[in-house]
Amino acid sequence: MTEPTTPDSSPGKDHEANHDVAHNHDHESGATGGKAGGSVRRAVLRGLGVVLPPLLTIVVLIWAWNAIENYVLRPVELGIRSALVWSVADIRDQIPDTAIRNDTPPPPEGSQTGRGTGRDRTLGFTYNGLSYVPDPTGRRYLPGYVVQEVDEEIDAFGLEAIPPATAAAYWDRYVQLRYMPRSVVVPVFLIVFLSLLYFLGRLFTGGIGRWFLGTFDATILRIPIVNKVYGSVKQITDFAFDDRQIEFNRVVAIQYPREGIWSLGFVTGNSMREISEAAGEPMLSVLMPTSPMPMTGFTVTVRRSEAIDLDLTIDEAIQFIVSCGVVVPPQQRPLVPSPIAPVGAISRPAKISPDVAKA
Repeated sequence: MTEPTTPDSSPGKDHEANHDVAHNHDHESGATGGKAGGSVRRAVLRGLGVVLPPLLTIVVLIWAWNAIENYVLRPVELGIRSALVWSVADIRDQIPDTAIRNDTPPPPEGSQTGRGTGRDRTLGFTYNGLSYVPDPTGRRYLPGYVVQEVDEEIDAFGLEAIPPATAAAYWDRYVQLRYMPRSVVVPVFLIVFLSLLYFLGRLFTGGIGRWFLGTFDATILRIPIVNKVYGSVKQITDFAFDDRQIEFNRVVAIQYPREGIWSLGFVTGNSMREISEAAGEPMLSVLMPTSPMPMTGFTVTVRRSEAIDLDLTIDEAIQFIVSCGVVVPPQQRPLVPSPIAPVGAISRPAKISPDVAKA
């Protein structure tokens, strides 16, 4: 006789128990994998936060240098080099009558070299103790030491440098090697360029220089189409480089956009006289920057009594705004950090037992 199967030992129950164990194991594995993925993602983001600021700074500096090199340095360098080539180049179109020719010996009988030319090829000549050789075109002659030095130093112009094809090109390379190497041109250019910027800045800050600059701007702004581009570019450069256009006096905190919400702002100066008279007290013009780009924002006018001066420098305030409040200056950190409640947490009143309520 077959014994009845107990409920605990039934196959269906065992299968369900095994399924629950596997499901719990998969759930724990998924949670562990999610935590690992989150830690990896946070590590990558932190790495980007460390690498991007210096990397972007280098990229901006390289872009600025390339712009200066392409549009200022190279045209100036080309003009100076062309002037030097024009003044020192010794290029002869014909062989002087008193020169000593350096001709090749006649080719042997039956040789294919020189057949059909009707004359021997001239290798060059010597004139006034200086040896001249033909350029690659064979139509002009230049001193042999120029060709020799340029050919020996051809690697200095880069791995993909093309050999000169004319006598003028040889002299251009020679002047670049002898008188204008890059190791000398770049430092001299930077010194001259920065000195010129300094003197121009001093010249146009007042007197005749400011009048001349104002006249020039007014003339350019009268030209159609050009005035649109020039006006926009001038506004950007004035904002970025002219420290007298917008000068931040101090950092303040005001209740904006409503009472109870405090925002940081930069005081740019006193507001308009009519607004102050209507309010009955001095007013301040405050630039309200936006996160994470403090260079953009809007201007508000507030009562001086409603603005709280903060012990912050402009740089510290900008760091606070860019970091969205994460970077707090040391002098502004609370002495006892308060715990931050989780988002969505709702505070409920504590339950009071009936015995305590009756008492």
